[in-house]
Amino acid sequence: METLDTVSFLWLLTLIAAAAALYSSVGHGGASGYLAAMAFFGLAPATMKPAALVMNIFVAGLGFARLYRAGYFRWNLFWPFALGSVPLAVLGGAWKLHDHVYQYLVGAALLVAAARLLWESREPPTREPPRLTVALPTGGGLGFVSGLTGVGGGIFLSPLLLLLRWADMRTTAAVSAAFILVNSIAGLTGLLLSHAALPAKLPVMVLVALAGAVIGTELAVRRLAPIRLRKLLGVVLIVAAIKMLATA
Repeated sequence: METLDTVSFLWLLTLIAAAAALYSSVGHGGASGYLAAMAFFGLAPATMKPAALVMNIFVAGLGFARLYRAGYFRWNLFWPFALGSVPLAVLGGAWKLHDHVYQYLVGAALLVAAARLLWESREPPTREPPRLTVALPTGGGLGFVSGLTGVGGGIFLSPLLLLLRWADMRTTAAVSAAFILVNSIAGLTGLLLSHAALPAKLPVMVLVALAGAVIGTELAVRRLAPIRLRKLLGVVLIVAAIKMLATA
């Protein structure tokens, strides 16, 4: 972070604000967007991962608060996934990732999910939430992946909730924001336990991300119709998939 000149750092802040606005409009924290922006400017992984997690916490926290107040959050859908994910997110945060095969697999999976979301022309009716025996291990897997990569896990949980019809679009955004919040905190805890350091300019990055998230959460709560949010999520997934495949 400290190696960037002033102009480059301002461009980085611009990309962070844009990512926060786009991702928060579908209930996400924006970590994959922040990671892509930082990778573009050649920042070290040791800087990227903690910075992305901290920005995720603030942006997802804002998104969750607004969606919760609007009445879209469902506790019975959230807690089984969260209970399974948090311990493994701590483990994943402390784990150093070296194998790029993972990025290819996740990138392909995100493209498949995006295609399904973009192809669907209507929002189908929802069904009952999954059983505990399904939600707990699913949350555990998502939590481990989120801690491992420095993302909050919502980018994987959102398409799952929608494709399996466990929630509508705005409920998915609210549950995903809460999921990202708890997993980002857990992942950051694991990272700090492994003696990682936070970047010196992180407070400025957080403020810029929050400014973008104010715009994005307004779209999520009031402006965009559910089917448009669904299409927007498909675009977000494609962006994240391209980022992962390009950096693998």
